Amino acid sequence: MIPVEFLVVFFGLMSAICWGAGDFSGGFASKRANVYSVVLITQIVGIFLLAFSAHLMAEKMPPFGGMLWGAVAGVFIGIGLLALYRGLSQGNMGFVAPVSAIVAASVPVIYSAFYEGLPAFHQIIGFAFALVAVWLIAGGGNGNSKIERTDLILPLIAGMGFGLFFISIDKVSDTAVLWPLTAARIAAAITLIIFITLKRQVYIPPKSVFPIIFIAGIFDTGGNTFFAFASQAGRLDIASITSSLYPAGTVLLAWLILKEKLSSKQWLGLATALLAIIFISA
Repeated sequence: MIPVEFLVVFFGLMSAICWGAGDFSGGFASKRANVYSVVLITQIVGIFLLAFSAHLMAEKMPPFGGMLWGAVAGVFIGIGLLALYRGLSQGNMGFVAPVSAIVAASVPVIYSAFYEGLPAFHQIIGFAFALVAVWLIAGGGNGNSKIERTDLILPLIAGMGFGLFFISIDKVSDTAVLWPLTAARIAAAITLIIFITLKRQVYIPPKSVFPIIFIAGIFDTGGNTFFAFASQAGRLDIASITSSLYPAGTVLLAWLILKEKLSSKQWLGLATALLAIIFISA
């Protein structure tokens, strides 16, 4: 029989791989199209993929509570994405990205400590290694400009949005995954549409970019689905911490495909991530 901890770590790492590939594809597309349009289209792609998959697998519609938590999760992820990209465009990328990632990973851990109890001591050590890994891989400490208190606002909002998304997804129905995730995507898309409309930033990407955006949407949808499986298989903190290692996938793909050089801090972060996985899954 497969240990529960193994399943949680496996699904969490699959989520991280998908999210990392999705961020790589989305970032590549955003260089050729408006970033908000790219994010919106990835959410719409997810709606159709998840709804079609739920229908194909004959997944029963969950109780209203499960769909409601899915919608709440979608609002949180929509707010998180808007705050993150706003922060990246205005602030220090080497500060905004790692802070938001650390907060996103920490919120479910704190929540789980209160509602599920503390994990094993070796897993706590693994969590510490994972948080350090995320900071190093995402470029923490690379910025040279002075950081003001106001610079914390957007990355904190982004991290809280992502962290609350993790918690909300953990509360979806035990009998269904795809339909609540569909509700999450619909809510996220509505949140983004409202923002884009108010900001009057409606831009249609070039046709040549659409295939890349679709790929990003597929991977992002896969990340959400695997995270839902991970959170249902076991502890939320283990699922969220392992899933939060997604920056590793992004930087590795940039290294392999775009031939971007990784800094010594990022290589150290990747090594630290491997240590984290060993301690968490032990």
